[in-house]
Amino acid sequence: MSRIRNFILKHRVSLRDLGMLAAVIAVITYIAFEIDIFATATGASEHERRIDLNEALLIGGILAFGLLIFAMRRYFDQKREMARRIAAEARAREFAYQDPLTGLPNRRQFEEALRTAVASPPAAGLSHAVMLLDLNSFKQINDTYGHGVGDEVLLHVAGRLLRAVREGDLVARLGGDEFIILAQHLLGAEAAASIALRIIHVLSEPIGTGRSRHQISAGIGIALLPGDALSGDEALRKADVALYRAKAEKRSAYRFFEEEMDQLMRERAQMEDELRRALEAGRVRPRFRPSFDLENGAVTGFEAVPSLIREDGEEVPPERFLSIAEEAGLIHAIATRILELACSAARHWPEGVSLAIDVLPAQLRDRDLGDTILKMIAKAEIAPARVELDVAESLIVKDLEAAKTALEPLREAGVRIVLDNFGTGYSNLYHIREFGFDKVKIDRRFVANMDQKDAARMVRALAGLVHGLGLAVSADGVAGATAKPLLIASGIHEGQTSASLVTAEGTREFFKTL
Repeated sequence: MSRIRNFILKHRVSLRDLGMLAAVIAVITYIAFEIDIFATATGASEHERRIDLNEALLIGGILAFGLLIFAMRRYFDQKREMARRIAAEARAREFAYQDPLTGLPNRRQFEEALRTAVASPPAAGLSHAVMLLDLNSFKQINDTYGHGVGDEVLLHVAGRLLRAVREGDLVARLGGDEFIILAQHLLGAEAAASIALRIIHVLSEPIGTGRSRHQISAGIGIALLPGDALSGDEALRKADVALYRAKAEKRSAYRFFEEEMDQLMRERAQMEDELRRALEAGRVRPRFRPSFDLENGAVTGFEAVPSLIREDGEEVPPERFLSIAEEAGLIHAIATRILELACSAARHWPEGVSLAIDVLPAQLRDRDLGDTILKMIAKAEIAPARVELDVAESLIVKDLEAAKTALEPLREAGVRIVLDNFGTGYSNLYHIREFGFDKVKIDRRFVANMDQKDAARMVRALAGLVHGLGLAVSADGVAGATAKPLLIASGIHEGQTSASLVTAEGTREFFKTL
């Protein structure tokens, strides 16, 4: 029954027309039987008068005419249906290959065009260029003005990109604030650079949206075919590598792919993967650098330094993986683990020995940083006054108010806040006064060269400035027998050496004779 019902629904118009035609033929046939439409010969029998040839031909003609009309209706209906289907397929193809916001080709259309370009190599001396473009700080526009304004900015950017490229070049939007350009048959890298410079130029003019004006900049990564890559996927990957280098400049810039850059990116990816595995396996641990009283040599504290221990036992210093951890979003996990293990180690030290923890990049943006640290200190049953937080000058300068907000609960609880790397030229007296540091640590680049007159004078000047502000002062990177008396003469009585770091178990060796 369902099949019959489906058949009727599918062909209901045709069945209706055929039914009407059958009804008309039935009526005419009835009339032909009952009424003598054409005059019949005199003396014809009753049977002969029922229907004669002329009447049969009339009925046949009407039937043929009806069938002709029926066929023509079916033809025009099918033609309209085909037109509707073609239009619908065209719209579907348009949606499948076009970015709905900007009207530019989307990723799918770009990838097809790139495959075609790879299959049609340029002539000798010419190149195809894949140019990957990403807007700088576009997220701030969305966050500040809303996504509606952000979409309007993207529309302006799309229009300007179309004006900057040559006729025939393909400009596509991959998503978000990322665009890509395929420029074919270029006269080498210089022609690609010219297009990139035109793009930078057209984007340099502020974009107006309502009452707001937005300054837009972009990073552009360029890979050439066949010079840099032989396949579309390889060209996209290498353009992305070049874009990473361009984005690092934080301004409008373009960079071509370089093999050395590719090697660095591969090493970075390997380090990120190794770092993630090390965190899961518990192989990110603190190592400790002791601080001494310069007059009697007693240990006054330890600074916890993150260290990555590889599977073969090799230790990777923090300067090799912390920047990668920040980009990969692993800073908070590393900082939490280091603080937890360092607090556990500090429980075994004498009461007067302090624990110094470095505030890692991106931590100051965490409004809950103070509460998190205080909870871990309380869990380890360590007095807050024994804990020092070392904050680098560069972090303070980036956002003084955010640093004050994040660290205020710690200061109120009694945790000591230390300005690290002092003298490197980032901060000024205003920052020191506003932040209210408890101690200042002079950078090791000055302390390590105390045997040089200029460095010694600089250290004395910095120490005098800090003492004048009523703050304690410490020296980082004390080296050599001559440095200690010079530092003591400058009013500095605490310092850290450049000796090797020790494990948590190794810190206890310093107190065995106590």
